[in-house]
Amino acid sequence: MADIYTAKDFKHLLGLAGFSDTLLTNHFTLYEGYVKNTNALISLLETKEIGTPEYAELQRRFGWEWNGMRLHELCFGNMTKNASPLAEGKLREKIEKVYGSFEDWQKNFVGVGSMRGIGWVILFHDREKDELFSTWINEHDMGHLAGCTPLLVMDVFEHAYMLDYGIKKIDYIEVFLKSIDWVTVEERFSR
Repeated sequence: MADIYTAKDFKHLLGLAGFSDTLLTNHFTLYEGYVKNTNALISLLETKEIGTPEYAELQRRFGWEWNGMRLHELCFGNMTKNASPLAEGKLREKIEKVYGSFEDWQKNFVGVGSMRGIGWVILFHDREKDELFSTWINEHDMGHLAGCTPLLVMDVFEHAYMLDYGIKKIDYIEVFLKSIDWVTVEERFSR
């Protein structure tokens, strides 16, 4: 079976202020591994009998690889060299309504991201109740808010910052916030 998924090219992010090209290239390579493993698991699952331990373990692993692929795509997709502040509009209004102010949301997002541990910080939109949540996702395959749309995704696994920032995760978070492509985040909100 041919590969179903192809790694997206994020090389346009090379030269992004605050991120070395080495860190970004390493990160892109890690992401490409998730794409490769997602394809491999799809192929392997077709060869295993449902109900066998092998099938069960491959199914359990699939969420890890799939979400590793998609979360990296969302994260790289909401980064840009041409960042600008979040403009006035529906997303800013929603953030201000839920968090009191944009600055209070940012303080919350940074606070979640600076917690000890590995994972992701995701600004989710619950369309059913029209609520926003800045949430910590510990692992790719655990802790997602079912039915919610990821609007802004920040990788806080060590591979996302250690090469450039060592253990100073907060310095990485501050640089990440300066690279947000708010136009993309707003498009995710309005879909």
